[in-house]
Amino acid sequence: MNAENFAEWYRRQGHHVIQTQSSYWYDAVPRVYQAFPFDWLIEPTELELRQMMKKYKILCIRYSTPIEAPLGKISYQVNLVNPYNLEILRSQARNAVRRGLSACKIESVSFERVAKEGWKLQRDTLDRQGRLSSMTEADWNRICRSAVGLDGFEAWAAIVGGEMAAALIIGRIGDTFYIPYAFSHRKYFKMHVNNALFYSVSSNLLSREGINSIFFTVQSLDAPKTVDEFKFRMGINAKAIRQRVTFHPILEPLVTKSLHRLILNASQRYPERASLAKVEGMVRFCLCGKLPLKQQEWPECLARVKQDIES
Repeated sequence: MNAENFAEWYRRQGHHVIQTQSSYWYDAVPRVYQAFPFDWLIEPTELELRQMMKKYKILCIRYSTPIEAPLGKISYQVNLVNPYNLEILRSQARNAVRRGLSACKIESVSFERVAKEGWKLQRDTLDRQGRLSSMTEADWNRICRSAVGLDGFEAWAAIVGGEMAAALIIGRIGDTFYIPYAFSHRKYFKMHVNNALFYSVSSNLLSREGINSIFFTVQSLDAPKTVDEFKFRMGINAKAIRQRVTFHPILEPLVTKSLHRLILNASQRYPERASLAKVEGMVRFCLCGKLPLKQQEWPECLARVKQDIES
């Protein structure tokens, strides 16, 4: 599977997809574009970005770039490479995996089933993250059904008593599997179904011929800091990168600390409005990304990387 198949998944959902010299891009929200594949670290020229913004009337662009790049907020990617087995996990995680595997069955499931049964899990996941307003059931149906029959896409689930307890949506590009959606219901947490699903599927994917890594996520603009803690407990390390968010040249002078304070206050006053949280994140990443790395606030998961750079 190549990046074009992933692009087709977005098109089927109704997103606009474009390709430039450096990457593919899709409209994560109207007139706000994000680069993909998400693990690519790119360094587009300012001319490329300006031309793209002008041609497609883009207000804001977000992409991942190397830590050595001159601009971008210090951030991280979460990906997994071989070897991955129970022996490398801490005892608590190993025990959780074993208990989970004894309580559920891990199996491949159809996207029709994920669309129908998975919304309950996805809704519960969004609720736990405080992002319930960011997606509707109709959105979820489009996401799932857009993958039907598309090469490289598959779904896996942890099943308890015939009921879906946790699930993953997976897509492949080249030698990497991507997991754009991981969702579960809190009522199964004590059974450790997430541990079982995560370990079993990761081991399966990494054992396949031609696969070198699994990409899970890039640091979110608006999710709580705890959203990636489970992945770290399951033996994955964070890779240091920079995320750059840049606005259209006409808007850039308006993106100030004062504007950020206004948006932050509004998002705190109206936490149910997911769009405010996203805008706050974009403005924050933009402003922080203009500072030298030593002046930025680093994610806790990159503490060792920061020490190495400063030493």
